[in-house]
Amino acid sequence: MREQAGLGKGSGHHPASAPVVLITGASAGIGEAIAHRFAAAGYRIVAVARRQEKLDALARTLSPLTQVETLSLDVAEPASAARAVRFALDRFGRLDCLVNNAGSGRWAPVHQTDDAAMDEVIDISLKATFRFCREAVPALGPGSAIVTVGSTFGLIGGLDGGIYCAVKAALVGLTQTLAAQYGPQGIRSNLVAPGVIKTDMTRDHWDLQGFRRLNQEMTPFDREGTVQDVANAVFFLASPEGSYINGQSIAVDGGWTTTKFLATEALVADRVLPQAAGAAASL
Repeated sequence: MREQAGLGKGSGHHPASAPVVLITGASAGIGEAIAHRFAAAGYRIVAVARRQEKLDALARTLSPLTQVETLSLDVAEPASAARAVRFALDRFGRLDCLVNNAGSGRWAPVHQTDDAAMDEVIDISLKATFRFCREAVPALGPGSAIVTVGSTFGLIGGLDGGIYCAVKAALVGLTQTLAAQYGPQGIRSNLVAPGVIKTDMTRDHWDLQGFRRLNQEMTPFDREGTVQDVANAVFFLASPEGSYINGQSIAVDGGWTTTKFLATEALVADRVLPQAAGAAASL
């Protein structure tokens, strides 16, 4: 594991009173967008991810806005959470928000999920999130927040979802338990459940017919979701504007989870043959 102070110290826009957010999986995709959103609001950033070169690039980009400290580690390692929280306190002397964004995207039906795949998703998406919450709670005070990035597939089941859906559903339960346990201390806990967002994890599937039918043609809104949409929701839940929201799971999906919408082209299409349906479901 490597610890490295942020490359950029900003230009004076980070007084000691500025709040501090620790973000896991901060170097790319949704995590990177979250870091940008908090930096724009004046938060000081502790960015955690595996790839140091990506963290360095993030620090260079955000340094004109705020102070960024980076820590390269694997969140799945048992000691990582305590190390990251201690790093944040050593660098800034406080912690105001934890954003659990790191996760694994393994996707397969239950009967095709071996123990190695199951353990990977549990270790990265559930155990690591649990540990980061456990280590952060003693450092968080009244008015602070924990926001976990889950998935719409933690709110509803999904074909071939297997361990991915099971773990994302577990994060909903963890969020509710944190809210009940630590809400009386002024620590709010919420979850943002994105729909399918174009990132490196989904980019290769984006234009496949089955993927588009499952996602775009079942979303009752006129555009695709973006990483900025997710980042805005995360920031709102962490900010004073969301100060009476606790224990909630908020889908950022254009209505995908809560409607039976079908695009016109899907409504008028002939029923897909069974063999074609099986191929689409495997995407």
